[in-house]
Amino acid sequence: MAITLIGSCMVRPNEATWCGRLPLSEWDQIGTITHVPTIYFYHKPTTLHTSTIVNTLKDSLSRVLVPFYPLAGRLHWINNGRLQLECNAMGAQFIEAESSSTLEEVGDLSLSSEYLYHLSPNVDYTLPIHELPLFIVQFTTFKCGGFGLSLAISHAIADGQSALHFINEWSRFARGEALEMVPFLDRKVLRAGEPPLAPLPAGHGRSEFENPPLLLGQSTNMEQRKKKTTVEFFKLSKQQVDGLRNLANLSWGKPSNGRGYTRYETVAGHVWRSACKAREHKNDQPTCLGVCVDSRCRMKPPLPKGYFGNATLDVVATSLSGDLVSRPLGYASSRIREAIEKVTDEYIKSEIEFLKNQQDLSRFQDLHAMRSDKGPFYGNPNMGVVSWLTLPVNGLDFGWGKEVQMYPGTHEFDGDSVLLPGLDSDGSVVLAICLQVDHMDAFRKHFYQEESC
Repeated sequence: MAITLIGSCMVRPNEATWCGRLPLSEWDQIGTITHVPTIYFYHKPTTLHTSTIVNTLKDSLSRVLVPFYPLAGRLHWINNGRLQLECNAMGAQFIEAESSSTLEEVGDLSLSSEYLYHLSPNVDYTLPIHELPLFIVQFTTFKCGGFGLSLAISHAIADGQSALHFINEWSRFARGEALEMVPFLDRKVLRAGEPPLAPLPAGHGRSEFENPPLLLGQSTNMEQRKKKTTVEFFKLSKQQVDGLRNLANLSWGKPSNGRGYTRYETVAGHVWRSACKAREHKNDQPTCLGVCVDSRCRMKPPLPKGYFGNATLDVVATSLSGDLVSRPLGYASSRIREAIEKVTDEYIKSEIEFLKNQQDLSRFQDLHAMRSDKGPFYGNPNMGVVSWLTLPVNGLDFGWGKEVQMYPGTHEFDGDSVLLPGLDSDGSVVLAICLQVDHMDAFRKHFYQEESC
């Protein structure tokens, strides 16, 4: 796909905003701290010129950056792998580009990782972090008149729920509507910038922050990190999802709390099992699945409505590959349920305390995009399955209608996957997954081979 860059500018808040340094919470500073892109595709509006669309996007962005002024700032390293946010109204970057392709050539769930790469902003992580905008937009017009809108937000500033809060408020401004929910910007509710309450006892550790298992017989994950990967999209209809849920609930006794397994617990368990089969693990191969849990309503009291920042934490479900493969789907779902149910108010506060006692946070940061080999690796024999199933990712209308397709951006690392709701809100689920090239064909076979698929 040939992409020509037309221009780039900084869009700053159109009113004066507060300036100064803000501490970040521990959740902001671990896991992924690079940009997370999403891409929306639109047909050409019949009554609007492209220049009008671009001007509308820029103008509304300058206005929404007033209440969401942290996104117009810049990050700074301070010490020991820790970050601070400088609110300085430097602005968000708006890139304009043109493609020689047509929107029809994008197809339905057929974009390769190469296409996604060219349609997403290219963030140069060799630059000092304080030079990188926290929000970057790439507006790409196709020769048919349609266009793509790629939105990349620094994960150090916002998790998925906060990012979509901002994006949806931006679309409201573009439509001429008022702010619906004021963002809550005080991260001190998660004790941002505060010292630990007490030193940790000697030898105290947290299994959630340990390095994931390695392949049996290997002493490092370097060989697996170097393997060539590819990205594919898989769709499950509502009927297929319901079939998997029935299979999970009937195959492994009564789920804890008497609740049936959720869509996430079921489909994520299915992905985990299918990956173990495709990778042809030995029966005694330890494997883990990274699960992202929203803490907003699990804390006592719950976080304020509109909390803007990272309020999700990662937990891990563990098993032996042989158990996952030989036992029914409900077993995998039960392992995921067990991991999620650990996330209580007490657990969340203890995790924060653990991180506050760390001398250096860099070992908990996913720095793959910065071409670093540090941080956790959830590739073979492990997986990460992030759920966007309950997030308002679809129906983004800036005033010229809803998107015709939405994709998560580039996912370049083995084991990285996202579950998305179907575009038509029909109960279907889309899996975007990155695996080693050598494993993808086998994964496809096993993913659709399950009895209910």
